[in-house]
Amino acid sequence: MTGTAAIIGGGVIGGGWAARFLLNGWDVRAFDPDPDAERKIGEVLGNARRSLPGLSDAPLPPEGRLSFHDNIASAVAGAAWIQESVPERLDLKHVTLAAIQAACAETAIIGSSTSGFRPSQLQDGAARPGQIVVAHPFNPVYLLPLIELVPTVANPPETVDAAKALLTSLGLYPLHVRQEIDAHIADRFLEAVWREALWLVRDGVATTEEIDNAIRYGFGIRWAQMGLFETYRVAGGEAGMKHFIAQFGPCLSWPWTKLMDVPELTDDLIGRIADQSDAQSGRHSIRDLERIRDNNLVAMMRALKQQDWGAGALLNAHDAALKPGAGLSGGVDKLETLDRLVLTLSRAVPLDWTDYNGHMTESRYLDAFASATDRFMELIGCDSDYIADPAGGSYFTAETHIRHLDEALAGTRIRVETQLLLGQGKKLHLFHRMYDGDRLLATGEHFLLHVSLETRRPCAPSAAIESALVRLSAAQSGLPWPEGAGAAIRKRS
Repeated sequence: MTGTAAIIGGGVIGGGWAARFLLNGWDVRAFDPDPDAERKIGEVLGNARRSLPGLSDAPLPPEGRLSFHDNIASAVAGAAWIQESVPERLDLKHVTLAAIQAACAETAIIGSSTSGFRPSQLQDGAARPGQIVVAHPFNPVYLLPLIELVPTVANPPETVDAAKALLTSLGLYPLHVRQEIDAHIADRFLEAVWREALWLVRDGVATTEEIDNAIRYGFGIRWAQMGLFETYRVAGGEAGMKHFIAQFGPCLSWPWTKLMDVPELTDDLIGRIADQSDAQSGRHSIRDLERIRDNNLVAMMRALKQQDWGAGALLNAHDAALKPGAGLSGGVDKLETLDRLVLTLSRAVPLDWTDYNGHMTESRYLDAFASATDRFMELIGCDSDYIADPAGGSYFTAETHIRHLDEALAGTRIRVETQLLLGQGKKLHLFHRMYDGDRLLATGEHFLLHVSLETRRPCAPSAAIESALVRLSAAQSGLPWPEGAGAAIRKRS
């Protein structure tokens, strides 16, 4: 699903929304009266280009077009989704939403990034209340998937369903908040932690760094993959959640917290927090901190992808939705033509594939070419079903030669095209070319043998696989022999 989105307000959140839409193939029309808006959105987009595509093991659509406009009416023209991200002032939001509705299509969905206002407050006095919903994201919007989607009874069910479908198509998780409430759901948790943290700093119990360490070295990691209630269910052991509540429930009546009592933000407390924060993080610029944050988020979420758990399961589902539209599904019969190189991989280089030079590390070239080989095997019929069949088999790699010809960096969109050099009997000889656009980055030559998984010895593949190989071999016989094929490391002068 792609189209045109309008971003009204181009700060950190608005810029993140712009990046999320653009990198998922949407055209984005932006408006912000700030003369630096174009620069600020450009910097956010630069970070997003480096990090977001690497979360996916499938190719994202071609990046959409970004345009900047002098007024709201021009920006919202033709937009299917309009995201309002102006400062948290209700009067400003009312004026902005009125200007949007005066110019946008009646079928457009208007989402507000508000972290505190209820949707009924935003809809008050609106020309079309049912068009406006809360769509509250989390920073960075281009990486974190949670969107708190808060409608009211004024929003038709079909509008809510359309909003869910659209957000899901962007790789986001729309949490449908069925009852509007101040600060929605997630910010109420953050507010509770924030109040406790302010007291701890005010009373000299802990510094800002010590509080952050308590979160990131302890419960923050647990929460990242299992949330609150599931974490406590595990803490209850074999006896389960009832045991946990029975054991720890009484402490809720102890006078530990000050959740209903907020410390006065005096100049002294504000100065203390600012000084401690500068000592903790002041050696890094904001742009550096954003990249450090993005590196860590991508690494953690990619680790969760391997376990198909939490945010990782969401990313895997998004990959599965992307792959059918990328021309990477189906067998040999699904290929448009057989007499050209076969597209076997299309993806971006993730952050955790790069080394200390910022380059794609050597082992990941083999990783990419191995994935391309796996895809080629699927195309000829050596897929998971064939491998799982007791009478089936698989191809084992016997020899590999990789040539590194040019640089690939984090965020580089790579594709691998594969040529069949030999497909006869038990032998399979493949030559992969890795590109960034028209730039040849590397080649990988691979010789494989079909092996019986029962005897662990080489044997001929099934008749269906042999037939597919014969067809491809005949079709590709007119392709020139690739430069570098059959080569070994040569002595260089």
